[in-house]
Amino acid sequence: MPVRTRFAPSPTGRLHLGHVLAARTAHALAREAEGIFLLRHEDIDGPRVRVEFYRDIEGDLKWLGLQWDEEPLRQTTRNAAYEEALATLQKQGLVYPCFCTRREIQEEWARMGAAPQGDQTPVYPGTCRNLTTSERDEKLASGAAHAWRLDSRKSIERTGPIAFHDIRFGEIFVNSDLLGDAVLSRKDIGPAYHLAVVVDDAFQEITHVTRGDDLLLSTHVHRQLQVLLGLPEPIYLHHRLMSDEAGKRLSKRHNSLSVATLRAAGLGPHEVLAQTNQAFDWRD
Repeated sequence: MPVRTRFAPSPTGRLHLGHVLAARTAHALAREAEGIFLLRHEDIDGPRVRVEFYRDIEGDLKWLGLQWDEEPLRQTTRNAAYEEALATLQKQGLVYPCFCTRREIQEEWARMGAAPQGDQTPVYPGTCRNLTTSERDEKLASGAAHAWRLDSRKSIERTGPIAFHDIRFGEIFVNSDLLGDAVLSRKDIGPAYHLAVVVDDAFQEITHVTRGDDLLLSTHVHRQLQVLLGLPEPIYLHHRLMSDEAGKRLSKRHNSLSVATLRAAGLGPHEVLAQTNQAFDWRD
């Protein structure tokens, strides 16, 4: 089977240099192996998605010379597949409904002495995991807003010890406590990132998942889901991140480093790509 990689931006803003690095890495890994490079629009974050960003993303990639090989996939066309995967986990008793609001979770963190600071967010304290069946059924019947969370303890008991291979970091054993009981879906909103990305990587037959090393912790959840759902295991490459002058990770708020801004300033494709050189090579 040929190497198949993907670049999976969210159409909630213009591409910046961090995106360029991610796309360039996935593209290079595929091209070096004479494989396939795919584009996926991770557009399940409905309120923030804007139609023009699909066009902008594709236009910037073409301008950079990072052409994809098949029709771009939009996650909003895949809801039935996500619902089927969630139903499979529900039948196995590996997910549970969580009725906690964000404020209630914060209050619980405070009681536990684990209030979040900065970018560090404590894992969900498991409040709704301990509800009785009758309590859950009553809340569900009332139409209470809820999310479906993976029961990480039951999950790892079911799978036993598992690991994944990363090109930079080698073999890594899954630790189900790192992200705790991750949200997989929300009532009235739909699938969350963890579930959708795992289902779509399998659907698109992705052999190598490339993404920033800020998502390394998420892979511990993803490997559990792959085993529980009987999905193939890809090879991972968690590459370095682009940062600003202060050393902070680039995000969509860094408009000065967006591809559109750099293009308007007169830079050409090779000059924009060159700005990712320092973080690009994953082999050292």
